[in-house]
Amino acid sequence: MIFNMNKLFFNLLIIFSFLLPGIVMSQENPNYKIQTELYKIYKTKSADIVMLGNSHTKGVDWNELLGREGVVNRGIPSDILSGYKKRLDYVFKLNPKVVFIMGGINDIYNWTSVEEIFNTYKEIVAALMARKIKVVIQSVIYAGENWGEHWLKVNKPDVKAYDVNLGRNKEVDKLNMLLKNFALSNKILFLDVNSRLKAGNFLKNDYHYDGIHLNARGYKIWGEEVEKALIALGF
Repeated sequence: MIFNMNKLFFNLLIIFSFLLPGIVMSQENPNYKIQTELYKIYKTKSADIVMLGNSHTKGVDWNELLGREGVVNRGIPSDILSGYKKRLDYVFKLNPKVVFIMGGINDIYNWTSVEEIFNTYKEIVAALMARKIKVVIQSVIYAGENWGEHWLKVNKPDVKAYDVNLGRNKEVDKLNMLLKNFALSNKILFLDVNSRLKAGNFLKNDYHYDGIHLNARGYKIWGEEVEKALIALGF
């Protein structure tokens, strides 16, 4: 992912939310405006597969990772689930057959309750399914144990990144369990990507480059899981 000041700002905003619950990161996210303006000018009219998500989804070329054509990336860095919901029209216009959803980690670091996150998630799934789109729910990926450590050492040395991230990952566990049970009860495919990327209670160090964003090794594993799902769905 190309480093820029917007990304730095929102990384800091996430870290600030450790201490200031309730920071909002939807319409104020400059990445949201940049990406949705691009969606308006893209010439792609249709896609069999849409990857809907945040910076995790945005961080790789899915066509190249999967060795397939017809995969469109609709990931926006720093986006939260209410942002996904507001931009579903950009998904619908592509008339996809299947949509993979990855989201919730930014909401969790924004101290949004798991119940609220889950309710928004269900609304997104319902909107997709109402259009006869197959949905694949993907588990939320943990943060690494040292995510935000450098900033905290300088600005809040009494707060330990390990403790904050452990607490947030426990919220990830709660959300993932809700998503898994929801998927099972509604005959929706659930990909437990997190179980392959974690080590204990954190994202494994081998699979990230900054404490939260995946590196090539992490994406390779995620891509393997997506490919299995596509084969299971007949694609």
